[in-house]
Amino acid sequence: MKYIVAIIQPDRLDDVLDILEQKEIHLVTVTNVMGRGRQKGISEVYRSHKEGGSLLKKVKVEVAVNEEYVQPTVEAIQTAARTGNVGDGKIFVLDLGQVIRIRTGETGRMAIG
Repeated sequence: MKYIVAIIQPDRLDDVLDILEQKEIHLVTVTNVMGRGRQKGISEVYRSHKEGGSLLKKVKVEVAVNEEYVQPTVEAIQTAARTGNVGDGKIFVLDLGQVIRIRTGETGRMAIG
């Protein structure tokens, strides 16, 4: 079992969700977040002074999947989120130690679905 976390551009979210749906990956959590990467935000001029970079709006997509869905999930997110520009985001793949479905008490692979 793996936990996949992707930080992407907000305008790419619909495309990512569409392609995940096509690959039958339905269990997704989405959160609006703020952050910065190598570009260190965007500098702005305010009252004739250049202000340092600030945090940028991003979207965090989280998906828990069984092993056979890891590669399709990563490929789907990469394909839909990539623009080729700086700031496209990152995908993190983490080991998932345990999953419990609250309603039924199922654990492991069965709890993910």
